[in-house]
Amino acid sequence: MPEFVDAYGIPIVYDVYPAESPRAVVQLLHGVGEHAGRYDRLIEALVADGYTVYADDHRGHGRTGLRQWNGDHRKLGRLGPGGLGAARDAVWTLTQIIREAHPDLPLVLLGHSWGSFLAQMLVDRHPDAFDAVVLSGSALRWPGALNAGDLNAPWKHVRGSGMEWLSSDEQVGRDFVADPLTTSTPLLRLFGPLETLRLLGRPRRDLGHDVPMLLMVGRDDTVGGPRSVHRLADAYRTRSGLTDVTTLVYPGARHEIFAEVRQAEVRADLLAWLDTRFPARA
Repeated sequence: MPEFVDAYGIPIVYDVYPAESPRAVVQLLHGVGEHAGRYDRLIEALVADGYTVYADDHRGHGRTGLRQWNGDHRKLGRLGPGGLGAARDAVWTLTQIIREAHPDLPLVLLGHSWGSFLAQMLVDRHPDAFDAVVLSGSALRWPGALNAGDLNAPWKHVRGSGMEWLSSDEQVGRDFVADPLTTSTPLLRLFGPLETLRLLGRPRRDLGHDVPMLLMVGRDDTVGGPRSVHRLADAYRTRSGLTDVTTLVYPGARHEIFAEVRQAEVRADLLAWLDTRFPARA
């Protein structure tokens, strides 16, 4: 299990899943309160299609967080010293590790939820570092476009896991609650008000690098949903100057589209979009 030490001395754990004849590398960024191990089916599909995958457990999360907090599961999800900026910079360190290991391969940044917000921040700062960007369960990081309330409100009448907002497959919510490496503590409580405010921002003007971007969202996603994601796509076109921006909306799907009932379709759409831009090597 490889790792690197961030600027604050915290070891960041990550995994590498090599493809046999890779056409590109995918750097996968998970969401808040979870870990990279929840993306096994997506990773398997990417590797089988010729994409080497790197996936870390972010600052305070999963295996990284458990070591950071000396095995205290109650502290999982808390970022620790340096906060959001340190989490973002650690992800960027992994990007540089990937680039050094695979200098001749295109690099795709794939972020889900909070991971998609980190991805937006990295694209703003290092637009020429990535050859494509995929944002899942994302939102425009702006007041009124990002849900700061109860994400499970539409399903509060359901007597279940309390995590129904994740997926229309009820087992996903039950598995999330039972997972010893996850936390259902809301983001605002995990990060605190000041660090949560630091999530806000809009795509940078005139990026100067025309990176292809795919935005994928469930129609019933309560984090941002289609309206917010369409606003985000429009901002990348008009503010950042991107010309290859695709938005896919999945009816009946909630936040975790890669863990949805129709996840096979979602994976197929992702691979089709990637394969068009990164043809298999002869």
